[in-house]
Amino acid sequence: MIYLDNHSTTICDPLVVEAMLPWLTQDYGNPHSGHRAGVAAADAIDRSTKSVAKLIGASPETMVFTSGATEANNLAIRGVCLHPRQKRRHIVTVATEHPAVLDVCEDLKRDGFRVTVVPVIPAGSPKAGVVDLDRLADAIDDDTVIVSVMAANNEVGAIAPLYEIAELAHRHGALFHCDATQVIGRIPINIAAADIDLVSGSAHKFYGPKGIGLLVVGGGNRRVRLRPEIVGGGQQRGLRSGTMAPAMVVGLTRALEICSQSMESDRASVLAMRDRFWNRLRGGIEGVELNGPSLDGSERLVGNLNLRLASVEGETWMAAAPDVAFSTGSACSNVDPMPSHVLIAMGLSESEARRSARFGIGRFNTMVQIDRAADALIGAIDRLKKLI
Repeated sequence: MIYLDNHSTTICDPLVVEAMLPWLTQDYGNPHSGHRAGVAAADAIDRSTKSVAKLIGASPETMVFTSGATEANNLAIRGVCLHPRQKRRHIVTVATEHPAVLDVCEDLKRDGFRVTVVPVIPAGSPKAGVVDLDRLADAIDDDTVIVSVMAANNEVGAIAPLYEIAELAHRHGALFHCDATQVIGRIPINIAAADIDLVSGSAHKFYGPKGIGLLVVGGGNRRVRLRPEIVGGGQQRGLRSGTMAPAMVVGLTRALEICSQSMESDRASVLAMRDRFWNRLRGGIEGVELNGPSLDGSERLVGNLNLRLASVEGETWMAAAPDVAFSTGSACSNVDPMPSHVLIAMGLSESEARRSARFGIGRFNTMVQIDRAADALIGAIDRLKKLI
């Protein structure tokens, strides 16, 4: 199988596994115990916390480790909105957000919150899929408690203007939460410089293990109060109780360190593979089109391709090319038979959305794989056309 679904998850880098193993088999003490084994585990977490904070432009005391970005998003949004000292009742988010944000906002309506969902720039524009800043500015008011906008979209790769969004949110005294799941480890991010108040991430998106994520709480210049979602033990300053997992924290840290060291070379390699893949597919498949921002600008993750076919549905294409792993949308939405909400929000019809597919190229792909995948995908379309 040729794996081209790196927005869904990534392989755990063998170097990351190597770094984790001692904390699973030798130094397995509970980091909250006072004996030598526990102190060693606590020290590993402390060192990891400092390293991660430095790499993303945050302070160590703002770091909270979670089970992943979904939990981090829930803790950020629900934690802010439901804190007993919080009196504002308005939430602003974007139509193309991940379900781990949109569903949380929808759920908070039952607690009396108003939710404004801001549109994105429509298909056909070089910035298609990027949040409409004018509409965002109009949506935020003095009753807005939090503005939640993802750093880069998981389906079309659209990169958000984080500095501008932070300024718009803070102008009205609102907090800015950013789901940076698709950005951390892929492009540089400096939370303090961007003045972002809450940032979510997940290790398995940047070649780390599944089951570990992070939430930066208070990365900006404002005080951030959270009502915890998980209580019982008081770990992590009471914001996320439960025994911490040193191996997982070490794994996340090692993965991010490797990404930081290889970011430029990874970007160049992935960009070259993406361009070759796109050129092969559009040369071999009649009528294939690009969804999302232009490939020529800086508004798209370099490893992302979201393509629309002329007459074949994405699910059918996947079934006809079983040796290539790709997707038709967010992996977290596959239980929902509806077409991609991201593409619909960009103005595509339901038919166009169903005729679309997402590819995510990553560090461990090779140019040989790209050529083999292109051959397989073009061949699958040729076979399907004969059946239509």
